Amino acid sequence: MATADGCYALLAVVGGAAAARVVAPGGAALGRVLTGPRGRTATALVSAAVLSALALGLLLRG
Repeated sequence: MATADGCYALLAVVGGAAAARVVAPGGAALGRVLTGPRGRTATALVSAAVLSALALGLLLRG
């Protein structure tokens, strides 16, 4: 029983580390894209659209 628990814990740590190594470069690349001039403009437009849709939903619901 203790061996199975130890193996499970080891696999969880290794799996978490592997996932972090896969996700981190993608996050870094996305961060570079979003912090450029076009990325900031796109982010602002999406943000304005989402907030406008939420406000319109509140207004129409009464």
